[in-house]
Amino acid sequence: MIDLSKIPSPCYVLEEDLLRKNLRLIRSVKEEAGVEIILAFKAFAMWKSFPIIREYINHSTASSVAEARLAYEEMGNLAHTYAPAYTDYDFPLFLEYSSHITFNSLSQFERYYPEVRGSGKKIECGLRINPEFSVVDTDLYNPSAPGSRLGVTLDTIGEQLPEGITGLHLHNLCENNSYDLEKTLEVVERKFGHLFRQIKWLNLGGGHLITHEEYDVNHLIVVLKGLKKRYPHLEVILEPGSAFVWETGVLVATVADIVENGGVMTAMLNVSFACHMPDCLEMPYKP
Repeated sequence: MIDLSKIPSPCYVLEEDLLRKNLRLIRSVKEEAGVEIILAFKAFAMWKSFPIIREYINHSTASSVAEARLAYEEMGNLAHTYAPAYTDYDFPLFLEYSSHITFNSLSQFERYYPEVRGSGKKIECGLRINPEFSVVDTDLYNPSAPGSRLGVTLDTIGEQLPEGITGLHLHNLCENNSYDLEKTLEVVERKFGHLFRQIKWLNLGGGHLITHEEYDVNHLIVVLKGLKKRYPHLEVILEPGSAFVWETGVLVATVADIVENGGVMTAMLNVSFACHMPDCLEMPYKP
């Protein structure tokens, strides 16, 4: 049990034993299925925990220059980078800190691939695809919602990938299970399978809540092994975020005052939903 009296408030508290439990499970999936599992910083970036995380996984994914620097400086590896849009200002910095750069659109790839090619660095370039299929109920968290700005659809790509694209990236899950991944892969293979012979790696994105108590880990391994058997030349990558630290800690807060108005009692805390628990406003979760 945590002795809360010895912890400053407010404070995020991560329990090492619980973190290691999750990491052992994630590593076991990685090894048994023969895939690469990397940490998505957009879900968890507490860099003081990186020395522990590095004992179990080797890479991370970034969606901003700050996260790419974090991967390089604190995780000790070049980032698997994806951003919805790059700019002339930040792209040279992504080149410095990335091993993989995924583009959200063909126009972005065409604009910045010459810089990749001219950099002299061995950077793998990928393209995000939109399978136009999703099991996510909350529209705000659904990357495949109608009219989505994220990823290239089948009718845009056609039969041939541009020269320089060595991988495909997809992300249409949000805290989902292995059966949702299986449904997604059925659609992706039907729509984009003809492109798989043209690539070296396939990134299945995040949203895989592997460490949830009801997650069928054995089924996930079967699904991933099946994918690897069908396409043995592909390196398969997963980049969950919240799964790494699911139920591994708490946010310690203090009731600073209690306000009563019209019979409504409100506890005034020294934390903020907008700053410390934004998903409670967006998803919404109940703290």
